[in-house]
This record gives sequence, structure tokens and C-alpha cells, in this order.
Amino acid sequence: MPTLEQEFWGVAPAGRVTRYTLTNRAGNSVRILNYGGIVQSIRVDGAEMVLGCDALAGYLDTNPSYGAIVGRYANRIANARFSLNGTTYTLVANENGNQLHGGPEGFNKKLWTGEPFTAESAVGVRLHYRSPNGEMGYPGKLDVTVTYSWNDANELRIDYTATTDKDTVVNLTNHTYFNIGTADTILDQLLQLHADRYTPVDERQIPTGELRPVAGTPFDFRTAKPVGRDIAADHPQVRAANGFDHNFVISAYDGSLRECAVVTDPATGRRLRCLTTEPGVQLFTTNFPTGKYHMRGDTPTPTHGGICLETQHFPDAPNQENFVTPLLKVGETFNSTTVYRFE
Repeated sequence: MPTLEQEFWGVAPAGRVTRYTLTNRAGNSVRILNYGGIVQSIRVDGAEMVLGCDALAGYLDTNPSYGAIVGRYANRIANARFSLNGTTYTLVANENGNQLHGGPEGFNKKLWTGEPFTAESAVGVRLHYRSPNGEMGYPGKLDVTVTYSWNDANELRIDYTATTDKDTVVNLTNHTYFNIGTADTILDQLLQLHADRYTPVDERQIPTGELRPVAGTPFDFRTAKPVGRDIAADHPQVRAANGFDHNFVISAYDGSLRECAVVTDPATGRRLRCLTTEPGVQLFTTNFPTGKYHMRGDTPTPTHGGICLETQHFPDAPNQENFVTPLLKVGETFNSTTVYRFE
């Protein structure tokens, strides 16, 4: 049977932190914190698959949301405001006048209530958080449950559900930084994205509203290619981000669980598949300067040291006529699923 262990892992400002270790029959494991819902570790065949910190202090200090649940609204909302049902809501800004990833005290900073569970072929933890009306500027009391499960097929499944007592917007994702190889960077790893369009951004990283074809651009990952091939291309969108930090429009989206991305490390033969019910995926290639953040062993995180595949609705959708807003009404339930499969 898969096994589950839980242990005290320090104290955050909001209270005691628990770390859950989920281990499948093959001995591969995932470690989840109830602080921020953080994926602290994924070990497959004895090798670490994600960037992260050895101790809680690394997550309490300024860090790039390593492994965390992001919300209420993942990615950016322009000018930290949006309108809904005739009311304009002013959010708490935290990036150049915009709101990023739910604000300075988003879900990645919250202490979630954990409920571990075991099944015949999977083990997991169900995390719950109640976001009060007005938190970070959002309307409605939001009850959120995020369920992590880890099975014998080496699949980390993330199921998100939410309900509200007032119409609101919800866009949830996980911000894990993957490096499935042994090199310091992901530049030589191959990436395939099932996306024929992406959403270009302005100088503030806010979408322009255009759904631009990837064909003939550095953003064309329809056929697998090394992440580093075009990461320094002479293209205004790439230069502005020092790499890739863009939302890709998943092809033939119909709301079902479907593959959107495949990462392969030629040196080891390891592969990561991402499946989702979401219409978009943000590709982020850890474009920070080396040393801006630290990770395990207090080692400086290298530029392009990891790859994020943040499944999501589109950035700034509440302010964009061309995008579908992830609106959650009273009496409805928000549902979303993403699976990361290691092969």
C-alpha cells in the first residue's frame, strides 16, 4: 500500500506547519506543506524533480512562490482592479501597480487545514482554506479545497474546488518549478506545448488581448525543441521577459482533462507530462538573475534553473473582452484538475 507520514515542520506567522510525505509502492514520494499548499519535494527514483527549500525559513523569506498554491487569481490583474456586476473592486497591488498571484498575502502565504487520506493505489492530502470577503480586495467569502494525490503511476493529481457566498472571480494554479534533469538549468531539456497561439504582453507583462499564432516565432513549441534554443532570441516579447513568461492557449480546449505539455530530459531519459482541464498554461523559465533567490542547501537559484507549467485561465481575463473570465457565482462550484506525470 502507498504510505503517508506527517510531521511538525516549524512555525509560520499563521501557526504550526505540517509536512505530509506521500510515498507510492515504488518508493517515490511527494512532500506537501499545509503552509501555502507548497509542493516541497518530488523524488522519483531517488532524484529530486523540483526546486525548493530545505527548511520552512526559506519559504517564509522572500521567494518566488516555490511549489505554492496561487490565488485567488493566478497571474496578473492590470491596475489591481476589475469590475463585476456593476461594481469596481480595487485589489491590493504588489507589482508595478498591478496585482500578481493574488496579492502580497495570497494563498501561498496562508496556513491551510490538512486532511490526509489513503486509498488502495493512491495517497494524498486534502487542504482547505476559507478566504474572507474582501481579502486582498476580492468579493465574497471563498471556501477553497485543494486535493493533492500521488499514485503508483507517479502522477501528482491536483483537484481544485471552490464555492462563494458572493459572485467573484477565481483562478487557481500551482507554482512548482520543475527540473527533471541533473544539470543546473533546463536549457537542454526538450519542451513540447500543445498550443498554436499565445497571449503577448505589454511592458508591464499585461496581456494586450491578442491571441497571436506561435508559428514562425520563438514561441512555437508544437514540436519538441530545447528550451534554450530561442530563450535569448531577438524578439521583443522574449527580450522583455529575459526568456519565456507567457500564457499559451491550449489547442482544442473543451474543458476535459487533456495533455498540454511534455518535458523530456535527453541526458537521463526522464519525462514529465502535464494534463489539465484549464484553457491556458503559463510557461515560466525562471528568468531571475542568478542569486536573487536561494533553494536547497542555501544554493543560489540559477537563471533558467527550473520550468513552471502554471495551468490557468488567462491573465487579466476580468479586464479583457477577448478572454473568458473565470466567474464563480453563488450556488456554483469552481472545479479544476491538473496532473503532473513522471515517466
